[in-house]
Amino acid sequence: MNQPADEQGHDGLRMPERSGRRTFLQWAVGVLTVMISGVLAWPLVGNLVGPIYRKARLRYSKVKPLEQIPQGGPVLVAFPYIKEDAYLREVQEHEVWVVRHPSGELVVFSPICPHLGCRVQWHKGLQQFICPCHGSVFAASGQVLGGPAPRPLDTLPHKVQNGVLMVEWERFKTGVAQKTRI
Repeated sequence: MNQPADEQGHDGLRMPERSGRRTFLQWAVGVLTVMISGVLAWPLVGNLVGPIYRKARLRYSKVKPLEQIPQGGPVLVAFPYIKEDAYLREVQEHEVWVVRHPSGELVVFSPICPHLGCRVQWHKGLQQFICPCHGSVFAASGQVLGGPAPRPLDTLPHKVQNGVLMVEWERFKTGVAQKTRI
């Protein structure tokens, strides 16, 4: 019944094994490490993957009072657009072509050519929009009359609120037949 001295206690009883406490501490440290790693990695993963699934919210911007837009041919109108990204707020200047028909109907065109993204210009004498880059030609209704443009001029959502034209600015993919928002 003699046991080696290192396994006996001071009163001759066997000492309990410490592996239970050691296993628990290793498990606890492992769980805490995983939790801390997850908390630290979450913002990084969110910033890398989040923009893929997050769609930009469109907002109406004030363009111009309706009585300042003449009827008839297209009018190029510039307006400030506030772009917000998290805590950053940037004011950008955008332009749209506005056509106000005698019936009161409004059509708002993006000035960006759907072929490769150049800015179209209105030629009053020809009564056509012409892209200076590759020669696409559009009717006053936005329909393609000639050139490499794959679709008509892109129209933008708009409304009149309290006598002021409001437009939702958005961009579309160029070079494709479908009007696809970027």
